[in-house]
Amino acid sequence: MHESPLVYKPAARFLHWLMALLVIATIPIGVTMLQPGLSRGVQDTLFILHKNGGVVILLLLLARIAYRIANPPPPLPAHVPHSQRLMAEAVHLALYALLLIMAVSGFVRVSAGGFPIEALDALGLPRLPKSEAVAAFAKAVHANARYALVALMLAHIGAALYHGLVRKDGVLARMWPARRG
Repeated sequence: MHESPLVYKPAARFLHWLMALLVIATIPIGVTMLQPGLSRGVQDTLFILHKNGGVVILLLLLARIAYRIANPPPPLPAHVPHSQRLMAEAVHLALYALLLIMAVSGFVRVSAGGFPIEALDALGLPRLPKSEAVAAFAKAVHANARYALVALMLAHIGAALYHGLVRKDGVLARMWPARRG
């Protein structure tokens, strides 16, 4: 089976959808873990899921960036206007940047706050020196960047759905999981 030159390679699609699922799952976990009235056990479990999910997302993000550099994305179809091409590229770059900001600020907040990151601690990786000021700054960055990340995710999803359901121009199909058979 030969892929169209306009379709993302299977590895790119796999990384995209895996990251999408993890990021989308991490958002409600992050919101819920901060709600008052949760039992300590539930809250601890949610914190562990959120922190370690962030580590996985960061590793996948780095893999995805490396893959994208080695395997540039296919060109958009010729009918897509230049302004939309520029917007798509800007949104993709901003999504990568915001995911990196979220992962790094989350790490700094937790590490400088003196809290464990179980996945990294198990590997014996070094921690940042404890600093309430650094932790507070990173916490503010993490809390505020989430709004931009969610807004860009919604814009990205909206554009994909517009191309897939309204325009029906093949743009969504470029990243859609491949069908077997």
